[in-house]
Amino acid sequence: MNWLNDIIGVINNYLWSYVLIVMLIGIGLWFTVRTRFVQIRCIPEMFRLMTEGAGAKPREGHISTFQAFCVSTASRVGVGNIAGIAIAVATGGPGAVFWMWVIATIGAASGFVESTLAQIWKVRNPDGTFRGGPAYYIQLALGKRWLGLVFAIALILCFGLGFNGLQTYNMASAIDYYVIEGHETVVNAIIGLFVVVAFAVVIFGGIHRISIITSWIVPIMAGAYILIAIWTCVSNLGDVPAALGLVFGQAFDFTSLAGGFTGSMIMWGIKRGLFSNEAGMGSAPNAAATADVSHPVKQGLVQSLSVYIDTLVICTCSALMMLIFCVQQPDTVAALVASDSFNGIDFVQMAMANSIGPIGIHFMTACIILFAFSSLVGNYFYAEGNILFIKDNKTVLLVFRLFCLAAIFFGAVNNFSLAWNLADIFMGFMAIINLVAILLLGKWALKALDDYTAQRKQGVNPVFCAQSIPGMPKTMWWTQDARCRVPASSDDAGVAGTTG
Repeated sequence: MNWLNDIIGVINNYLWSYVLIVMLIGIGLWFTVRTRFVQIRCIPEMFRLMTEGAGAKPREGHISTFQAFCVSTASRVGVGNIAGIAIAVATGGPGAVFWMWVIATIGAASGFVESTLAQIWKVRNPDGTFRGGPAYYIQLALGKRWLGLVFAIALILCFGLGFNGLQTYNMASAIDYYVIEGHETVVNAIIGLFVVVAFAVVIFGGIHRISIITSWIVPIMAGAYILIAIWTCVSNLGDVPAALGLVFGQAFDFTSLAGGFTGSMIMWGIKRGLFSNEAGMGSAPNAAATADVSHPVKQGLVQSLSVYIDTLVICTCSALMMLIFCVQQPDTVAALVASDSFNGIDFVQMAMANSIGPIGIHFMTACIILFAFSSLVGNYFYAEGNILFIKDNKTVLLVFRLFCLAAIFFGAVNNFSLAWNLADIFMGFMAIINLVAILLLGKWALKALDDYTAQRKQGVNPVFCAQSIPGMPKTMWWTQDARCRVPASSDDAGVAGTTG
């Protein structure tokens, strides 16, 4: 298996060091300027829409803006916020945290565009729910079904197999703390079977069960985690300046690049930042498309807020706990990171124990399990929508679900390096396809934003009419009628190659 990991590692390093960093930052900055910093100037509107959605009751058979927000956040908030931060800090240095903040701020503009496009070109399922995402807007707006298929396959490999295996790997790693040395393989296999059964119960329950579960798990687990982090900072207030000093002191220490950009703090910050918040990679739009809203921009803004919550709030909480640990016990951290068994999870567990005592290890283990399981749910939801894009067939869907369950079990007994490298490379290929697509289609999201802004200035609840945007490629849902969002004909209930 080492030869495979070596090959994947070489491809992965080239992809992230020379291709994606340019695309992510370049396209993110382009949309930042073109939207007039929408991800910053519209922050109050983002919170207004999220709170509005939290109290709203969606039409029967649909999910609300807030529920779609929770589904996407469930996928974003996972081991990337815990183990991913630990690996970035340990490998790239504390300065990597700063570059995670940068990529989140820039990426939020790309996140707005991709989620707005997903809403514009969403399609309706036979049961009245919606689905969509990059594969759909690539086919419907660009007219390139073959490219949509390539993206769909990449997403399925990334989320259905790669990321899901990584989530269970980290679950098993968290529990290894309690396992007698030498018995890890057997225990991990048992954990894998348990997670497979629990996950099967959820995915065979449908989108409503998924959205209900994530609407509860995500706020509770994120809230508890943030409270612990705040307590850590307050109780160790004297060490916070030193912890932040490590971040800013190393963020601009470009002499670290002398050893090669591939292993630098900037690369690790960007890679782990994207893995955590997923901005621009084409995953969150799959959740954004499912929301029942009156205007596509509403979901675009809410999804931008999700990027901030993931990276600027939750990832920062993880980083501060670990950096305070580094300040207080530098020798212990150095020995932990240098050990052959280092996987990131043990770093976070020890940092939590340093913060609130031995109970912190048990609390962090529970957080990791909940974070990872919610990510499994969100990941599957993304992949299922793309399976339906390829072929809306019950047998195909069943086979896919079985493969997902197999990947989850395999992840529990997987190799650490292979798990992360596979997830990174699948994510990289996905991001390239989506970034090219949103760059070509971004003008329609900008026009939708102008339309939304004009209606808000008029003091009305914005309602989107596709016909009000001259030249916009045909949409499947936002057609002109009394509500400007009721399908005008029966042929808009699906896309080519699907039945729904």
